[in-house]
Amino acid sequence: MPITPQEALQRTIEHREIFHDEMLHLMRLIMNGEISPLMTAAIVTGLRVKKETIGEITAAASVMRELSNKVTVADPANLVDVVGTGGDGAHSFNISTCATFVIAAAGAKVSKHGGRSVSSKSGSADVMEALGVNINLAPAQIAESIEATGIGFMFAPNHHPAMKNVAPIRKEMGVRSIFNILGPLTNPAGAPNILMGVFHPDLVGIQVRALERLGASHALVVHGKDGLDEISLGSSTLVGELKDGQIREYEIHPEDFGLAMASTRTIRAESPEQSRRMLIDVLEGASGPARDIVVLNAGGALYAANRVRDIAEGIALAREAIDSGKARRKLDELVQFTQAVAA
Repeated sequence: MPITPQEALQRTIEHREIFHDEMLHLMRLIMNGEISPLMTAAIVTGLRVKKETIGEITAAASVMRELSNKVTVADPANLVDVVGTGGDGAHSFNISTCATFVIAAAGAKVSKHGGRSVSSKSGSADVMEALGVNINLAPAQIAESIEATGIGFMFAPNHHPAMKNVAPIRKEMGVRSIFNILGPLTNPAGAPNILMGVFHPDLVGIQVRALERLGASHALVVHGKDGLDEISLGSSTLVGELKDGQIREYEIHPEDFGLAMASTRTIRAESPEQSRRMLIDVLEGASGPARDIVVLNAGGALYAANRVRDIAEGIALAREAIDSGKARRKLDELVQFTQAVAA
């Protein structure tokens, strides 16, 4: 017998796990709007309070993937996503979005999955629009964009239509829930490689194991000890790495790579326009903490994409992509392609 919503709620109250097949059934009911908003809110709150297990997260992500509008990429082997859960409260400029252009310029392909702002003043979709990128391409056009430019931006609401049933509930609740950690696990292009930032240290081990169960190839899940959901310049960064079927957990520090430490205050942005300006400055060769954190994260993503042997080699390649002007040109390519294909 499938689990009922009432039974699921009782499990969370008793701090007991909802098993994989039960969670699949429950998540389909939630995503299809077959459970009342009140009961949905109660269940996701109960899951948060008891702490979601790897099994529950994996099952829920499987359903989100199942219900998504997918992007079919011809050769996804070296495709990488660079994504964060948000919710870190740092109000940083769009580091992973800026890194996307650097990564593509350095020879990897990026399927960037993102939405509007969560905790920053500017989400990846906000800044992509400010840069002139058309974020509303059809799945086939996004696949073309990846092939032509090395970048495909997937605006999350366009690919997860079932989220419309939970979006008002999430907005009214106004607290983190399982949905904050599902988005980064549900790349519509099925990128097998990922650099994922998370807002809590406990999520490093949880998310990397969820990615393993979901079939990821090479994943780096990171959390800066200063709270940043990126590889940080302000502290050591916790890393959970999945590679060749093995999981390792370790710490890295910016000084390991010859980078100066810098506070998150130095990379704040108060609006999509300010984030756009900072992003362009980095791509045009400006030095400072914004550049350093971009090359650090691009280096991590190039390693996840198996373009280089380690993060240090990735950083060197990222610097070259910026200094040669290739990263700046990559932005222009994406803007031109997305505007032309949608015309």
